[in-house]
Amino acid sequence: MPQFKDLMTPLERAKAMSTGQPVDRLQCNPNLSNGIARISGCRISEFNHDPRALADAVIATHRRFGGDGAKVFTDLFTVAEAMGAKIKFPDDDTADLLEPAIDDVSRIDELEPIDPEKACRIPVHLKAMEMVVDEISSEVPCTALVVGPFTTAFFLIGVEKMTRLMVRDPQSVDRLCQVSLESTLRYVDAAASRGMGISIAEPLSSCTVVSPKHFRRYAAPAVEKLLNHIKDKGMGTSMHICGKTDGIWEDLADMGLNALSIDNVVPLPGCVSKVGDRMKIMGKVDPSSVMFAGTREEVRKACLSDIRDAYRSPKGFALMSGCGLPVETPIRNIDAMMDATRELGWPITEEKLEKALAIDRYDD
Repeated sequence: MPQFKDLMTPLERAKAMSTGQPVDRLQCNPNLSNGIARISGCRISEFNHDPRALADAVIATHRRFGGDGAKVFTDLFTVAEAMGAKIKFPDDDTADLLEPAIDDVSRIDELEPIDPEKACRIPVHLKAMEMVVDEISSEVPCTALVVGPFTTAFFLIGVEKMTRLMVRDPQSVDRLCQVSLESTLRYVDAAASRGMGISIAEPLSSCTVVSPKHFRRYAAPAVEKLLNHIKDKGMGTSMHICGKTDGIWEDLADMGLNALSIDNVVPLPGCVSKVGDRMKIMGKVDPSSVMFAGTREEVRKACLSDIRDAYRSPKGFALMSGCGLPVETPIRNIDAMMDATRELGWPITEEKLEKALAIDRYDD
C-alpha cells in the first residue's frame, strides 16, 4: 500500500497547476494500460466487449493508485478494426492485429470513415466513457486515448506495405492517411461529446520507425489537422510516441501540442532543454527493466532521477512510465512510483532531491 497520502484530488491538482496555484506534489501517471484488468479482477478479454467491465477497471485503478488521469483505452486497433481490419483477441492479453483492412492500394476506395456510434468495439468504449465520467470525473481528469491517424493508416494496409508505399507511392499513403484521419476525427467528436478529454497515441510516428523526413511528409499533415480539430473544441491534448522522437520534437511543438509523453530511450534532459519551454514533458521510467522487473527501491530511484532531470521544465513535467506498463507489473512497484512524487511534495528543491536520493526507503 502507499506510504504517503495525497492532500489534493487529481482534478484539484490539475486545476491548481493550470492557474499557478500551490499544489501538494508533482503530477504522476503510471500508465497501467491493460494492467487495469488486474486491479479490477477481470480478464482483458472481458473489457474488450463489456463497457461495464472496462469502466470498472478504469475506476478501480484510479481509486487504488490516485494517478493524475483516468484513461479509457484497450489497444491500438479499435479504429482500424472498425474500418475492416481483423483483430486477434487472446483470453487474457492485449488484442493484436491479425489482418489489415485491405491487401492492396487498389482497394483504398473501399475504406469508409467510421460511424463511431455503431463501429465494432467503439460503442463499448463510448459507453464506458459515459460511466467513467459519471462516476469519477469530479475527482480526476478523464481522457479517451485516441490512436493517431498515421498509426491507424499503417494498420489499414499493413506495416510492411505502408513502409514501402512511402517510397514508391506517396499518393496512396496520402489517401490512407486522409481516410484514417476522418475516422479519427469522428471518434474524437464522439468521445468529447461524452465529456472526455483527448490524448493521442502515435507510436508509428516514431523516428525509430520512420525518418523525420517521412514524418513531415506523411504524418505531420494529418496529425496537425487532428490537433487543430481538438483545439477548436477548446481543449488541449497530449501525445505519446514510442521510441526515439528527438528528430521531430520541434515539429510537434510547432503544431501546438500541449504535452509530449516520451519513451524511456529518449534523453530526458535533452528533451527538456530543446522543447520544454514550449510544451509539457511527461515520462519516462523504463516500463520493463525498472517498473516490471525492478525492486521498489530501483523504481523509486529511477523516478527521483527523472524528476531531478525535468522538474524545472518551463512548461511543466509529469512523471510517467516510458510506455504502457506490462500487464503483470507488480502493484507494489506502481505504489513506489506514485510515492516518489508524494515523498518529495511541492515545491521540489535540489536539497530535497539529494536527500531523497541519498537514502534507501525500501529494503527489498
